[in-house]
Amino acid sequence: MIWETNLQTSTASNPQLHVMPNSKVTKDNLVLVSAGRWIYAVSSIDGSISWEKELSLDGLETKQILQSPENDIVYAVGIARSSKLALYHLSAKTGEVLKDIQESLPGELSGEIVLGSDDVLVALNKARSSLFLIKFNSGRISYNKVHVSDLVQDLSGTFKLQSLSNGVIALQTPSTVSLLKLKDTDGLEVVQRFDQPAALSDALTIAEKDQAFAVVRHVGSQIEFIVKFTSDVSSEIIREKVNIDQHRGNVEKVFLNSYIRTDKSHGFRALVVMEDHSLLLIQQGKVVWSREDGLASIVDVTTSELPVEKDGVSVADVEHNLFEWLKGHMLKLKGTLMLANADEVAAIQALRLKSSEKNKMTRDHNGFRKLLIVLTKAGKVIALHTGDGRIIWSNLLPSLRASRFGVMPSALRIYQWQVPHHSVMRENPSVLVVGKSGAESSAPGVFSILDSYSGEELNAMKLDHSVVQIIPLTLKDLSEQRLHLIVDSNSNAHLYPKSPDALDVFLHEMPNLYFYSVDILANVIRGYSLQKSCDIEGDEYCFSTKELWSIIFPSDSERIAISETRKMNEVVHTQAKTIGDHDVMYKYLSKNLVFVATVSPKAAGDIGSALPEEASLVAYLIDAVTGRILHRVTHHGAQGPIHAVLSENWVVYHYFNLRAHRFEMAVIEIYDQSRADNKDVMKLILGKHNLSAPITSYAGPEVVVKSQSYFFTHSVKAMAVTQTAKGITSKQLLIGTISDQVLALDKRYLDPRRSANPTQQEKEEGIIPLTDSLPIIPQSFVTHSHQVEALRGIVSIPAKLESTTLVFTYGVDLFYTQLAPSRTYDSLTDEFSYALLLITIAVLVAAIIVTWIWSKKKELRDKWR
Repeated sequence: MIWETNLQTSTASNPQLHVMPNSKVTKDNLVLVSAGRWIYAVSSIDGSISWEKELSLDGLETKQILQSPENDIVYAVGIARSSKLALYHLSAKTGEVLKDIQESLPGELSGEIVLGSDDVLVALNKARSSLFLIKFNSGRISYNKVHVSDLVQDLSGTFKLQSLSNGVIALQTPSTVSLLKLKDTDGLEVVQRFDQPAALSDALTIAEKDQAFAVVRHVGSQIEFIVKFTSDVSSEIIREKVNIDQHRGNVEKVFLNSYIRTDKSHGFRALVVMEDHSLLLIQQGKVVWSREDGLASIVDVTTSELPVEKDGVSVADVEHNLFEWLKGHMLKLKGTLMLANADEVAAIQALRLKSSEKNKMTRDHNGFRKLLIVLTKAGKVIALHTGDGRIIWSNLLPSLRASRFGVMPSALRIYQWQVPHHSVMRENPSVLVVGKSGAESSAPGVFSILDSYSGEELNAMKLDHSVVQIIPLTLKDLSEQRLHLIVDSNSNAHLYPKSPDALDVFLHEMPNLYFYSVDILANVIRGYSLQKSCDIEGDEYCFSTKELWSIIFPSDSERIAISETRKMNEVVHTQAKTIGDHDVMYKYLSKNLVFVATVSPKAAGDIGSALPEEASLVAYLIDAVTGRILHRVTHHGAQGPIHAVLSENWVVYHYFNLRAHRFEMAVIEIYDQSRADNKDVMKLILGKHNLSAPITSYAGPEVVVKSQSYFFTHSVKAMAVTQTAKGITSKQLLIGTISDQVLALDKRYLDPRRSANPTQQEKEEGIIPLTDSLPIIPQSFVTHSHQVEALRGIVSIPAKLESTTLVFTYGVDLFYTQLAPSRTYDSLTDEFSYALLLITIAVLVAAIIVTWIWSKKKELRDKWR
C-alpha cells in the first residue's frame, strides 16, 4: 500500500470515486471524490487532499466528474431534485468555480448518468423507460430523448448503463447485454446483443485512439471470453471458451489486462470475479489460477466431526489402486536414494502431506481433526480441514443466490442440525443455514440443510414468515435433529423441524422455555414466554409469545451498546469455588444471565466525540426470565467501542476511559449467596441441605458481586473465551487486538479478588498481586508473528482432550491453532522423545536381568560356603 486517505463525508450521501483515464504514474494526477454537494481532490502521489469544494445548489448530487486533458478545468455534472441538471466548471488547481450552468429536464431522472463521448452524457429517467442524450456545446446544454423500447425489444427487469468510450454504451439486464453506439448526437443504435448473462470490463487503452473491452458470458457449463475494440464493436479479437466449476455462480465483474506477445501483438488476460466472490485469472483459454476469496467474508462458523475410521480397510482402498500404491513407494525410494528430480520431489512432498496423520479424513481419538464449516457473505458454504486448511467441499446455495440487479438474499447463521451418534445411526451429520430472501426485516426466511461430509444440499425451503431471531434449543428429536425456534416480525415463534416427534419433545419442555430480545433502535429489552395458540390457523408448529417484562432505557441518558449471554454448549466443571481460607463460594450459573452495556448518547460515537463529563458507561447483569436487574455499575468518563464476553459466572468487558486516556478492561463475578450455608457435611449426607430444593428464577436471588477494573494497552476488535470438553482446564481470554493478532490472557489476571498485598492463604490459592495494568506477555500471542488481516471473529472449539482447545480466527486472513491454557497435562507433547523412552526401558530391563543373574550366582556361592 502506497497511501491511504480518509474523507469525512455525510452519511446521507453516496460517495463516488472518479479516476481520470490515461493518468501517468510519474505525474501528480488528481483523484476526485464526489459526495453530495462536496468534491474532494486527492493527490495521486501521496494521498494528500489538494482541495475540497462545496457546490451551492441545494439538494445537488454529483454524478459525473470529467477533467479536460488540454486545460486545467474539471467538469462536474449533478442532479438536483431529480429534474434539474447542473454543470460546473472548476479550476483543477484550486477548486474555484469558474462557471455553472443549470437546465431543467422534462420528467425526473433516476440518477444514473454515464459518459457517452467527450461532450455527450447519457442519463436514464426515473421510470427507466427513456434515455436522455445531453450535449454540452459552448456553455449551453441541449438534450434529445430516446425510448429504450425502440432500441431493445422484449426488455424486462431492471437494467443499468456502462460507458465503454468512443461512443459505445452497454445496457445490461440480468439476462442480456446490449451494446449501443452514438449516432452523431441525435440517437443511439444497437450494435450487438448477448442473450446470456454476461459481465463487461471497463475500456482498456491499447493505442492512442483505440480501446479494448472484454465480455465474459455463460455458455452452458462453460464461460466465454470475448475481447473487442471500441472502434469496431462488430468484430472480435479473441473468443475463447473456458471450463469452470459450476459451484461458482454467475460472472459478477471482469477486469481486462493486456500484455505484449513475442510477435509484438497484443495479448489479453482477464481477472474474473464470480458470484461466490472467488477470483479466476483467464488467459489463452485456460484458468491460470483461482482463489476462494469468499473466505475473506465469513459471517458464521460451525464444526463437524469427521467420520469414524473403519476397520479392515485394504491397502487398495486406502491408496485407490495397487498401481498408485507401488508408484508412491517407488517415488519414496528414489527420494531416499537422492535420484528424484524436482517434479518427483514435489510429488513425494504431496504424498507425505496426503498420508500425514493430521490430514486424514477420519476422526482421531483426541478430537483434533475436524471440519470447520463456514458460511460466507455470498451465501456459499465451505468445509475446511483443520489439519492443513484445505477445502474439502464447497456449495453456493441456490436459495441464497440472486441476479445482479434483483433482490439480494442474505446469509444469516449456520448451525448444527443433526449430529447422529456414530455407533447407533449410519446417517451423516448435517448443518442448517438460515438466511433471508431480502434486506427488509419482513422478508421471508430461507432454510437450507446440507450434508456435513459431502456438502450436498439435502433440503431447501422458502419459509412463509420472516426471520427476526433464531433460537437454537438443546432439545433433540428421536432422529437426533436439533430443535430450533424462529421468531418472526409478528412475534410468533415457529418450531423446526416440523415433525410430530419434535413437537412432542417441545411441548413437554415448553413451560420451561423463555427468551428475550434486544431492540437497539427502540432502546428496550423484552422477555417472553411461549403459548400454545397462534394466529395462523392450521399451523400446529406456530406458537404465540407473551411479553413477561421489559426494561426501557431512557434515551436521553443511555443507549444500548452491546448485549452478551453464555454459550449454549458451555460446560462448567464445578459449581463451587474453594478460596484460600478453605471457605466455599457458589457460582451463580444461571443460563438466563444477560450482560447489557449502555453508553450516554454523546458517547455513542468514536473515541473523543464526547467530553469526560458527558460520557458514561453503565453495565447491567439481568435475569432473562424475570427481567430482574441483579447488578448495575456505572463507569463515569467511559465510552465505547465495547467488547464483552460472558462465561460461567463472570463477565469481562473492554472500553475506553476518557479521563485516563487509556483503554480499560473490567471484570464482574457473581456468586449465589443463598447457598453459602451449604457447608455441613452431615446435612449433605442426610439430604437436608437446600440443594435438593427446586431452584426458580422467580425467587429473588441472594447474590454477591465482586468487580475490578484494569488498564489495558491495546484496542480490541474481538473477544472470546477458551472452551474445553469438561470445563476443568483454566480459562483464557482470547483477545483480537488492533494489530490483528490474538492474545491469550489468563483469567487469573482478571480476578476481582486481586489485592496489592495478598495474604499467605491467597498466595497459596494462586491469586496474583494487584497491578493497575494487565500484562502483555509477547509469548502469549497465539498468532505469534502472524497478523490476521481485518480480524473480525474468534471461535474456540473444545477437543476431546481436556487440556486442549482449538482456536479459529477469521477476517480477510484465516488462522487456526491448538491451544493448551494449562499446558498438556493429560498427554505427551509432540517433542517427546519416544526413542529415548524405549531405550531407557530396554536398559532398565537389561539391568534387571543382569542384576537377577548376579543375584542368583551370589546366592549359589553363598550356599556352597
